[in-house]
Amino acid sequence: QVQLVESGGGLVQPGGSLRLSCAASGNMFSISVMGWYRQAPGAPGKQRELVATITSGSSTNYVDSVKGRFTISRDNAKRMVDLQMNSLNPEDTAVYYCYLRTVRANYWGKGTLVTVSS
Repeated sequence: QVQLVESGGGLVQPGGSLRLSCAASGNMFSISVMGWYRQAPGAPGKQRELVATITSGSSTNYVDSVKGRFTISRDNAKRMVDLQMNSLNPEDTAVYYCYLRTVRANYWGKGTLVTVSS
């Protein structure tokens, strides 16, 4: 059974930084894409938003609102993906979900809450 476990969320002041990590475990076929999505709290009807993705070849993609502030990285051997978040603002407040795509299935973590507030 594949599991994704996120860590690193919490409360941070505007302008601050956080680093999210996600570790994948279990039997899975070749991982193609890893990434992070987010969903604002109290907005269950709002679609989960792509934040950043990274391929097995280290090609990255970011939503415009985080470009220049967030950096995604991965360790293929350890099956981990990190998201370094700098210059955080209140609009970044959300539950952040780790995402993993293999040739056979997509997987999601349970999410970690990031709150940006003074």
